Amino acid sequence: MPGCTVGGIPIAVAWPQCSAGRSATDVAARRAVSAVERDPGCVGDRHALAQASGRHQARPPKPDVHIITAGNAADIAAAVDFARRRNLCLMVDDDCRDDQDAADAQGPLLLRLRRMDAITLHDAFVGTGCAGTQMPQPAVSVEAGALWAEVYRAVTTQAGRYVQGGDRISARVTGSIQSGGFGSFSKRYGLAAAGLLEAEIVIADGGVCTVNACRNPELFWALKGGGSGFGVVTRVTLRTHELADHFGNTGARIKAASAAAFHALIGRFVDFYAEHLFNPHWGGSIRIGTDRTLAISMVSQGLDNAQAQATWQPFFDAVTGSPRDDAFVEPPRIRDRPARRWWDADHRARYAPGPVHADPHAGEPLRQAAWPDDGAQTDPCMHGFESAWLPAALLEESSRRSLVEALFAASRYWEVQLHFGMGLAGAPAAEIAAARDTAMNPAALDAFAMAIIAAGRAPAQQSMQGHVCDPALAREQSVRIGMAMEELCRAMPPRAGACASACSRFRKGWQQSFWGPHSPRLAAVKRRYDPECLFAVHCGVDGEGWSAGPG
Repeated sequence: MPGCTVGGIPIAVAWPQCSAGRSATDVAARRAVSAVERDPGCVGDRHALAQASGRHQARPPKPDVHIITAGNAADIAAAVDFARRRNLCLMVDDDCRDDQDAADAQGPLLLRLRRMDAITLHDAFVGTGCAGTQMPQPAVSVEAGALWAEVYRAVTTQAGRYVQGGDRISARVTGSIQSGGFGSFSKRYGLAAAGLLEAEIVIADGGVCTVNACRNPELFWALKGGGSGFGVVTRVTLRTHELADHFGNTGARIKAASAAAFHALIGRFVDFYAEHLFNPHWGGSIRIGTDRTLAISMVSQGLDNAQAQATWQPFFDAVTGSPRDDAFVEPPRIRDRPARRWWDADHRARYAPGPVHADPHAGEPLRQAAWPDDGAQTDPCMHGFESAWLPAALLEESSRRSLVEALFAASRYWEVQLHFGMGLAGAPAAEIAAARDTAMNPAALDAFAMAIIAAGRAPAQQSMQGHVCDPALAREQSVRIGMAMEELCRAMPPRAGACASACSRFRKGWQQSFWGPHSPRLAAVKRRYDPECLFAVHCGVDGEGWSAGPG
């Protein structure tokens, strides 16, 4: 295919794109290249990298795909038509960033959308064909190549509004919406998918469709959390909200002196969360470690520093009041800032460097940014990944003991993370009602958090070098992760669901886990708009069509 064109766009070979300095003998030069390639923005801009460089028991990565770089919906339609006529599998670079698809992005045709990054604000948006049936409302339209960092900059930093989106600010907007769209403040603003007002999509026959509640409503519904695989989304329009005065974060790391003390510490936090944090003000996560540590990384909205301090003081006082049992490895830190500055990379770089890393590419404006943890998620070799929604019933006083027992038992095998923003229980009733009109598994609406138990090898340049997982280490960690999840599941009802973008790609009964009772309806939409499965996605609505072999 090299040398061909599609709609006047040349087809290129995506190898190697991040090779500068690879042959350098200077250690400092190698480290500099490695740092750039760990930057999440590099995945989207330099397509030789994948979001994951491999996965235990999966097919090895194969980054030498052919690519088409699209500039608009017409370019995408030409690429879709080309792939259909030649019977080619068409991958979209947004899929390549997804944890489910990265290791399988082996083409032979990859469609890149990064140049399509226009963002338009609306004071009074009404969907196409919805005049007279839909009230005008503030909104933002975003092309498919834009990152959340860019959208937050436009909507929050510049316009003083809020749009619900993903907490991984280096991720693409469209992929987040199609997987549901949990974010740091989901407990207040709900799902990004529930805020979708309209989308433009290129379907398998090459047609460009506008979908909303008035036009192609079934396809519109499927795009709201039903996963990718229905076509190539080129633009989305999302409702925006009034912005809170303050966003904040609270952090600490506590180590227990003994197993009994750690069990008590977990119980104390579960009680504290249920009684003081289970509300629209609080999101974030905790990590329950195998080394008897509890790492707290919570975020808040609508609370100033004094209010957050008053909320947490009783819990922190209990830790300092038991010096023989618990000790702070990292002391408590409670900070707030004007919500308008929360994603302002320029402001953070000037006044508070560290919490957000600006794009390190030379000459780039600070429009691309990432949280520090995002770099660790770039190009790892995944050894295991298990997740499950935790129903709010576990926070009832009569059920907390079983939850604490399960968390403690699981942590003896592997670290357990609880992500409170990845569950809607505790959110306002209006946001939960809006989420019911999405394709997400309804279990998400009744979950107070998602438990994630995962491991992988260190990132950086692995996909370029054809890296594969260390079989012995991967096998050992995979077994321990499975045992930890088995312990946690003892406290949960059977068939607990999980989010499609944060789950094992080998999960049995994944259709039920991701979409629950919505699976048959999604399958009908898929058959109507992509009957030949041109858009094949592992663990997607059409996932049964993939090879039955490993991966």
